[in-house]
Amino acid sequence: MSKDDTRMWGGRFNQPTDEFVQAFTASVGFDRRLAHADIEGSRAHAMMLKHIGVLSSDELTAIKYGLQQIREEIDAGKFAWSVALEDVHMNIEARLTELIGDAGKKLHTGRSRNDQIATDIRLYLREQITVCMQGIRSFQNGLLDVAEREVETIMPGFTHLQVAQPVSFGHHMLAWFEMLDRDHGRLSDCAVRMNQMPLGSAALAGTSFELDREYTAELLGFDMPSRNSIDAVSDRDFAIEFCAAAAICMMHLSRMAEELVLWSSAQYDFIQLPDRYCTGSSIMPQKKNPDVPELVRGKSARVSGHLMSLLMLMKAQPLAYNKDNQEDKEPLFDTLDTLIDSLRAFADMVPALSVNREKTYQAAQQGYATATDLADYLVKKGVTFRDAHEAVGKAVAFAIKQGKDLSACTLKELQKFDKRIEEDVFEVLTLEGSINARNITGGTAPEQVLFQVNAGRERIKD
Repeated sequence: MSKDDTRMWGGRFNQPTDEFVQAFTASVGFDRRLAHADIEGSRAHAMMLKHIGVLSSDELTAIKYGLQQIREEIDAGKFAWSVALEDVHMNIEARLTELIGDAGKKLHTGRSRNDQIATDIRLYLREQITVCMQGIRSFQNGLLDVAEREVETIMPGFTHLQVAQPVSFGHHMLAWFEMLDRDHGRLSDCAVRMNQMPLGSAALAGTSFELDREYTAELLGFDMPSRNSIDAVSDRDFAIEFCAAAAICMMHLSRMAEELVLWSSAQYDFIQLPDRYCTGSSIMPQKKNPDVPELVRGKSARVSGHLMSLLMLMKAQPLAYNKDNQEDKEPLFDTLDTLIDSLRAFADMVPALSVNREKTYQAAQQGYATATDLADYLVKKGVTFRDAHEAVGKAVAFAIKQGKDLSACTLKELQKFDKRIEEDVFEVLTLEGSINARNITGGTAPEQVLFQVNAGRERIKD
């Protein structure tokens, strides 16, 4: 009998499934990407069944052979997927039975598709989280290279998108590095919490077979079997938690993308993105559009939407498993694909950008970026900070009226605002003096930036 001629749960039914319903309820179109995880879980389950005496040695050998044959067919693109068999599990089991006979029918002993899919998703996601974490590390390494290369490059630091204080370009790259480091930690935490094995929970109540769940968990690399069978088959917290971590990471990438788009514009001209990451216009020959950062910025909304979808999917479900949970996979899979691709794009693109150091320096000279340095100078002369703040505010207003920077004011002009200002003030009013003065842990002084670059390399080298 061919795979399309039977439903593996059809004994209770007197009518065939409506053709539309069959297509509407099938998940094999997207859950087939879990095939390797399903085969891995089935192999371990079979080994456990042999371990407790349910399967013979010959049956286990046949099952292992059949599963390996199926994996090879899938990898070669020769596996015949059937919508009639609904999902990845039934497709694989039906093919296994075709290949090895009755031994294939014994594989499902002591398990349900409910605990099977919960296990498969964890196995798959555990592997993919590792890929995401590797992508973050790759991007972080690139940021450290840029930070080291541009440690002496001065640019304006912004608050409210207004020039605030001068900073090292390398210091700005390290801010991105720290965002990603927290993202890496969130994914690592998520992987730990999800690493409990549902297999053996069966439909929802466990099974009457004396399964050795600890043995199966060890085979599959889980920390432990799940402690509650109802929770194990209905829980999708791990997928939601991953999507939350991914949404935060994509939000970080979106913030970076926004700055890359701004900085590469003619109005800023701080950086040049590699041509291979940009496109042109069909009508305006001069255009160089930062499509990759713009797309990453846009894709962050998509990932945030997937997080909301999963939260709404689960919020009203009674225990235990419901068919609603079939809808967890597409948003999860797309979140994974989007995050992995976005990290890869940035890890390749950002280290290859070039910085227009003259432009960033000129921009830092605008907006009176060293005004805080003048206030700090007065405080060190014994002026209270609030009085210093007021005096410098008046000095800035004077400079604006005169159309010149504070550093271009004469000593006599500056002394109008406080007599304690002396000739040494001009050392702190330079951009170089400003960033060098911030030589504290986490500061923008080049010495501190280089220290953090080296510390960052040590932190992520494992």
